Amino acid sequence: MTVMRSLLLAMCLLIGAAGPAHAGTDPQATQRLHALFDSEWEWEMRDDPERATYTGDHRHGAQLTDRSRAADEKRYAHARERLATLRGIDREQLAPADRVSRDIMVQGTQEWLDGEKFAGLNTVVLDGEGGLHNDLASLLRVSPVATEADVRNMLARLAQFPSRVDQVIARLRDGIAMGWVAARASMQQVPAQIDGQLPDDVTRSPLYEPFTRLGMGIPPDTRTALAADGAAALRAHVYPAMRRLRTFIVDEYLPHTRENGAMSTRPNGAAAYDYLVRQHTTTDLGAAQVHAIGLREVARLRGEMEAQMRAAGFAGSFAEFVHFLNTDPRFFYTDPEALLAGYRDIAKRVDPELPKLFAELPRTPYGVRAIPAHEGIGKSENYSGPPRDGSGAGWFNANVVAIAQRPIWNMETLFAHEAVPGHHLQTARARELTDLPRFRRGGGYTAYGEGWALYAETLGPELGLYKTPYTRFGHLQWQSLRAARLVIDTGIHAFGWQRTQAIDWMTERTGMAREFIEPQVDRYYVWPAQVLSYMIGQLKIVELRDRARATLGARFDIRRFHMAVLDNGAMPLGALEQQIDDWIAREKARP
Repeated sequence: MTVMRSLLLAMCLLIGAAGPAHAGTDPQATQRLHALFDSEWEWEMRDDPERATYTGDHRHGAQLTDRSRAADEKRYAHARERLATLRGIDREQLAPADRVSRDIMVQGTQEWLDGEKFAGLNTVVLDGEGGLHNDLASLLRVSPVATEADVRNMLARLAQFPSRVDQVIARLRDGIAMGWVAARASMQQVPAQIDGQLPDDVTRSPLYEPFTRLGMGIPPDTRTALAADGAAALRAHVYPAMRRLRTFIVDEYLPHTRENGAMSTRPNGAAAYDYLVRQHTTTDLGAAQVHAIGLREVARLRGEMEAQMRAAGFAGSFAEFVHFLNTDPRFFYTDPEALLAGYRDIAKRVDPELPKLFAELPRTPYGVRAIPAHEGIGKSENYSGPPRDGSGAGWFNANVVAIAQRPIWNMETLFAHEAVPGHHLQTARARELTDLPRFRRGGGYTAYGEGWALYAETLGPELGLYKTPYTRFGHLQWQSLRAARLVIDTGIHAFGWQRTQAIDWMTERTGMAREFIEPQVDRYYVWPAQVLSYMIGQLKIVELRDRARATLGARFDIRRFHMAVLDNGAMPLGALEQQIDDWIAREKARP
């Protein structure tokens, strides 16, 4: 995901609809707030029809989202109007739950507007981590194809794709003119990512995949005709536009890139990075403080990793142990399907244990599937949430192309992060909290969502995971990776670290393979400060859990604590802390 898209997502998820009014409040203030939530949600669905598709709202399924500079200017103007309306509603006249929703929306809208002065952030709209070239396949993958009307909508979007490419090229040219360009190592991945989607036989393209599963309710002759229309649309609209984008990247954009794409090398980049640190961590921490926290946590985790090496009976050095783990054939699958089956086996073991730690579980199922091959070996494992309308499952997406870099002893902690009790449990539970405004039923705050997922990894022992020194080492190694990110991201963007320096430091401290660390570091160049959210969020949740346990003593119930964290939806860490403090007070007063 690019910087621009992460900022837009943060704004989008501030919009929702609220629940009923409460006694003792001003009905007019409550009505105004709820009406604003409703109107803003509808505005968002119209303004960002691609996001609407991901939420399960297909009313605007024939349009693509306008990503032009003019559209962004309109969004900023609209956000200023929204903020003025919110501030015109007296929070003291609202019920407590509505106050929280209002405050979160005010904070998030103001934060998004604070980024308006960093215009360069809106120009880095494509890189090796994501962008239009990969987004189209993802969008088509979640688009409905049950009816002829659904397919006609998809065809309309394909016809608009050349215009979207024009918008992307225009924004990238803006970035060149402003001195804001993506890092070279990341952009060098883009041509191959495009090529992987454009085979000579269009029916073998991942972009054609939706046309292979058209709804059986469509008459057979019509299905055949629609599939032919899909192939024709790809040839006429998408293939030429993708090739034009590729030519622009290779001939015009890449020559302007630098190996050191740090924020500090860009105009006003240091101030922009400070802004992104605040946005992604939802705290007032500065880069130096984050850097120091990372150094402390890396040192602590290195000691615990070495203890597991000794528990395994290994007599050599740390480097030799890591080499053994990364090269011994017993620790690797050779068949991609076996790798996926391995993850599914973990799911079967974990699912029955979840009630030990959670008073309630989401009803929405999840599955394990492969990341599309064209996204490449450097693509990280990730999670795709279920549609808000409940029409589908959540998905843990595993990179089977990188099978040689995915040791078996790492799989349990990866699964716990992306699936359960990590992203899927949190996201699916949030979607079911119908008493909350819609924007609080999803993500939007990386420190909360990624902090929860990283915290969820630490719950593995209670769920029957990490039973061997090797899997315990794997868990600690991934924790160490997230701690090292605090050092590397701030080192690159605030303290002048070079790419090779960052790769060397991270490889030595974590023990991870250099081939794995290189794309990790490249990711930090293209998505500055985002990776800070993982460890900062986890540390806050651990702090709150320890506070609750110390305060409540024998009354502390981990199952109830977890629901208190999850059942208020996504929010900044400061708001989460207040929610948990209130929960602790209620628990103390409970009979």
